[in-house]
Amino acid sequence: MDTTLINILCLILLFLGMLGTFLPVLPGLLLSICGLLIYKFGTDADLPMIYIWAFGLLTAISIVLSYVIPAKTNRKYGGTRWGSIGSIIGTIVGIFIPIPLGFLVGMFAGVFIGELLHDSKDMNKALQSTKGAFIGFIYGTGFSLVVGVAMFLVVLLDMLNII
Repeated sequence: MDTTLINILCLILLFLGMLGTFLPVLPGLLLSICGLLIYKFGTDADLPMIYIWAFGLLTAISIVLSYVIPAKTNRKYGGTRWGSIGSIIGTIVGIFIPIPLGFLVGMFAGVFIGELLHDSKDMNKALQSTKGAFIGFIYGTGFSLVVGVAMFLVVLLDMLNII
């Protein structure tokens, strides 16, 4: 296959990966890491292996953080263990609900329901806990987006022989 076509394919995958960090229909950084690997091993690129290892590690960290951060910020905003557990369960259940942003709706519903199961009289606490989960989601998404943009820039700059 022509190197130009491979480079275009890599840039498309990296771009789609960046979009996927906040659009749940795309697998996010997994697309980006595929673009990076195809670029490294499908062309005659001199991209050092340290980039592959570093971005692989950052992708794994991002996947873990996308589940952990909302649960932790839920606690920071006054949530209980019930809300944290609800966040994780709701996210997993929401992935399988055939609605737009099902994982996100599931996560927020899980936090809210978990907090109400813990203390059904304190709806304000449940709302605050859900707010914390939302802020955590924003942090996790921001981290993933930064990693995706960094991968895109590293490949682009390497293509242009700048790095």
